[in-house]
Amino acid sequence: MPKKDDDRATPPPLPAPLAVAVADSHTHLDMQSGTPEEGLAKAASVGVATVVQVGCDVPGSRWAADLAARFEQVHAAVALHPNEAPRIFLGDPDGWSGQRREPGGQAALDAALAEIDALAALPQVLAVGETGLDYFRTGPEGVEIQKESFRRHIAMAKRHGKALVIHDRDAHEDVIAVLLEEGAPERTVFHCYSGDAEMAKVCAEHGWYLSFAGPVTFKANQPLRDALAVTPLDRLLVETDAPFLTPHPYRGRPNAPYLIPVTVRSMADTLGLAEDELAAAIAENTARAFGY
Repeated sequence: MPKKDDDRATPPPLPAPLAVAVADSHTHLDMQSGTPEEGLAKAASVGVATVVQVGCDVPGSRWAADLAARFEQVHAAVALHPNEAPRIFLGDPDGWSGQRREPGGQAALDAALAEIDALAALPQVLAVGETGLDYFRTGPEGVEIQKESFRRHIAMAKRHGKALVIHDRDAHEDVIAVLLEEGAPERTVFHCYSGDAEMAKVCAEHGWYLSFAGPVTFKANQPLRDALAVTPLDRLLVETDAPFLTPHPYRGRPNAPYLIPVTVRSMADTLGLAEDELAAAIAENTARAFGY
């Protein structure tokens, strides 16, 4: 029998608390075990005082907005995930999203985007996202639909004066091209940054924020640490993307906001900074990026 600690379903232990409180700039409490109240309390106990709850579809975005209305320490981001837009338009016969849907076409996409737009106007919703491009799960047939959705989310963020949260998977050049064509919102955040150091320099030139998640702690990801090293201190954020991307040494086990200190300490080591100095910068940056 494996030891309990070897069980991939076992949550990692609580890390030592941070002395300077930080925010988890991107999490999905609706996909985690336990109640949101439990997750928030556990996070607060280790110095994670604020979370940005991110919606990926219309129901999830409604849930995020409702949660942020209930809890002062929760801020909401609302959007159609890049993979969601093609599923609405083309259908989702395999039910990958949890819903078996028939093709809805342009009318269905327009209706979903209108709902996101209405949610984006709410005061507790501080960001539009996660939006962007994902060429890993969506094939060529969905690229133009993703780009249309991305452009419309950019316009939405600017119209409502909200931050833009970007999902970029295997689409670095196209994401940057669309941002430059449309004109990025004043506050733009690359969630779970996955580019290299050269791309990080480009992002820095435009004043965009880079949010680092568990993968920056993985041994094989030296190019990601190189990107971290060239990112200006005033543009660094940290996130869990929980329940995904659990940091080393707990990779493969359930992630949650309370594990933010593990990633912060790894980032501080990479940067040669004191833990408290990095935490203070991250806290200030997150408040500035999301406008709270």
